Amino acid sequence: MMAGGDSSSSSGGGRGIGLNTKHVPSEYVELVKKAGAMCSAVSPPLIAAQIESESSWKRDAISRDPKTKKPIAYGISQFIPGTWASYGKDENGDGKADVMDPQDAIPAQGRYDCAVAKDVAKVPGDPMSNMLAAYNAGPDAVIDAGGVPNYTETQGYVAAIKAAMKKYEASLDDSVGGVGNTDFAQKVLGTAKAQLDLPYVWGGGDINGPTGGGFDCSGLVLYAVYQASGGKLNLPHSSEIQATMGDEIPRNEMQPGDIIAIQTVPGDYSHVAIYYGGGKILEAPRRGRPVRIAPLSQYDGKQQTVRRFG
Repeated sequence: MMAGGDSSSSSGGGRGIGLNTKHVPSEYVELVKKAGAMCSAVSPPLIAAQIESESSWKRDAISRDPKTKKPIAYGISQFIPGTWASYGKDENGDGKADVMDPQDAIPAQGRYDCAVAKDVAKVPGDPMSNMLAAYNAGPDAVIDAGGVPNYTETQGYVAAIKAAMKKYEASLDDSVGGVGNTDFAQKVLGTAKAQLDLPYVWGGGDINGPTGGGFDCSGLVLYAVYQASGGKLNLPHSSEIQATMGDEIPRNEMQPGDIIAIQTVPGDYSHVAIYYGGGKILEAPRRGRPVRIAPLSQYDGKQQTVRRFG
């Protein structure tokens, strides 16, 4: 029904997929893309599907209590006043955080999605369903129920959003993961995938492959990029330096084969990974964990930069 349930405070359901802009009013396309890139729990198609369900893209929409007829939710994203007070901001610099202004409301919708996703991250079941249920009914209801609560409205909301998302999804290869959109990206992924299950080795990996029997994070990246480029790109064995190289790419334009540098410690890009698609990364994570494919959502809340080579 609406962005209800006051909670404070990004995890698990986003898929890094593209937006089919044919069904999105042109004035809202960039707002939806940016809101859908705020954390890995959300995506532009999810944001668009929510807006369609909440307001049918009507910026002046107001929902009323069926009994009292009093207004209870406002604007394109249908915020109740208490939730808006916590998440609404003056995004367009006009001096007012206006729930009826899509330029303020749609970014707030993304923030709220990410916040409730974090609140229910430990609840069993499908993370996306739990996040949508929390958006509709509040995180406490999802936590208490151990999943999507048995509320007719909430269960209908979750099903409707997930169904509507299909209309807004672009036909991009990374919706399924593991397929790069360029020859270079495919070679990066193919080279890295061939190293799956090799052990993590501190300082491991160079242009010729594993050293000491395995890789560390930047060793895996430099090897994959070097091989994909035919020896033309020889990156340093340093996550901090790799984080400054290549072309910086907005998160909502991330594609399989891109490199993601992550500040696991504030101010220090101490980890790098390869975006695999489908909200997943290919990484050499740490001692005791082999080269693997894992959810990018494990790094929600950490500063990230996306770099593209080739």
